[in-house]
Amino acid sequence: MMLKLRELRKKYGLTMKELGEEIGLAESTISHYETGKRQPDYETLLKLGEFFGVSVDYILTGEETKNAPDLTEKDRRDIERRLSAMIADLSGPTDGLMFDGEPIDDETRQLLEVSLRNQLEISKRIAKQKFTPKKYRKEGE
Repeated sequence: MMLKLRELRKKYGLTMKELGEEIGLAESTISHYETGKRQPDYETLLKLGEFFGVSVDYILTGEETKNAPDLTEKDRRDIERRLSAMIADLSGPTDGLMFDGEPIDDETRQLLEVSLRNQLEISKRIAKQKFTPKKYRKEGE
């Protein structure tokens, strides 16, 4: 991962300070990522991927993994529907989500929702890849 981040940064002609300013990190943090002293969290990996226009896999391994099947609009609506149902069940009339007897705060609730959405998307992609007959698959899937 260290080498790919440095390569991408240099490819775009950015200093560590400039990259840090672009994605909201300190220059020293970028340096630690590039030298392997620290590992970025998932949110930072996503920011880096979006900024450079590459996948998280590419940042981590230097290789693009096989393309997972794309999600259709119907797939995305199904995911949002399932996510809404899950959140409604967890929020229930008695505020079912609690930690140590205290209701969870809004930030934690949002993080849980993002995590659930990501998992639903991953599950849907895996299911499409696994259960779509070969004759209906697009090239590269």
